[in-house]
Amino acid sequence: QVHGIVRRSSSFNTGRIEHLYKNPQAHIEGNMKLHYGDLTDSTCLVKIINEVKPTEIYNLGAQSHVKISFDLAEYTADVDGVGTLRLLDAIKTCGLISSVKFYQASTSELFGKVQEIPQKETTPFYPRSPYGAAKLYAYWIVVNFREAYNLFAVNGILFNHESPRRGANFVTRKISRSVAKIHLGQLDCFSLGNLDAKRDWGHARDYVEAMWLMLQTDEPEDFVIATGEVHSVREFVEKSFKHIGKTIVWEGKNENEVGRCKETGKIHVTVNLKYYRPTEVDFLQGDCTKARQKLNWKPRVTFDELVKEMVDADVELMRNNPNA
Repeated sequence: QVHGIVRRSSSFNTGRIEHLYKNPQAHIEGNMKLHYGDLTDSTCLVKIINEVKPTEIYNLGAQSHVKISFDLAEYTADVDGVGTLRLLDAIKTCGLISSVKFYQASTSELFGKVQEIPQKETTPFYPRSPYGAAKLYAYWIVVNFREAYNLFAVNGILFNHESPRRGANFVTRKISRSVAKIHLGQLDCFSLGNLDAKRDWGHARDYVEAMWLMLQTDEPEDFVIATGEVHSVREFVEKSFKHIGKTIVWEGKNENEVGRCKETGKIHVTVNLKYYRPTEVDFLQGDCTKARQKLNWKPRVTFDELVKEMVDADVELMRNNPNA
């Protein structure tokens, strides 16, 4: 049985989990029960945890957009940093320290200005955004509760993990949505920021399995979860267009660079400086040797398969609902 916390909204904000309802049309719950709550409200967290008395808690809640964290710095710190403390404190307040296993969604953004390549569990942190800094507090408060109270609490330092359910304002989904719309004749061109940022991209399905495996071990430990492969935003664009039969040729430099379709001559991609971050994270590459050895985990979905799945899903989505 799974219990979840959902923020109150004037519109439905459960789009990505509709299929988990017993009756999606009527929002009738089966083995999934949702509670209204918020990581900024410690009282509600205590009430929910005391009522549910869970055996495992996965803290996946966050203001998780790195670029937006520069605009919402205080809110990001409150939710991503102090919010984690509120959850841990709620477990302690409810007397569940010895019966709960706690997973904290940590992030490769902790490494930021990378101090070594590839990044592993012992690599020094150097966050480069309010998001990364807030997650750094969350990381260490989890370690503190583990050592101070003997709570089974782990940090999963997950590198970028994507799927068709990714939010529309994240770069991978923005690319797959835009390419799908161009394929269907609904769009001509879209804009991106730093085309040369390189990331270690995996599939969310593989990474969620790793989260679960971390809580099935005998002793709580922190793990890096990654593929070990690095691809640029530019490459993600090229692969996405290639899947719909278009070849992108790059022209110009910096903010004047454009991506032109070799077959038609049309410009489909431009660069807009507004999408650049004040402090950029240029390169992230994870080393998941520890997870391979101790969790017997390895990624199954390749980069090419991930891109194909996301583009195919968005072509289907946009064909049925162009305004999605």
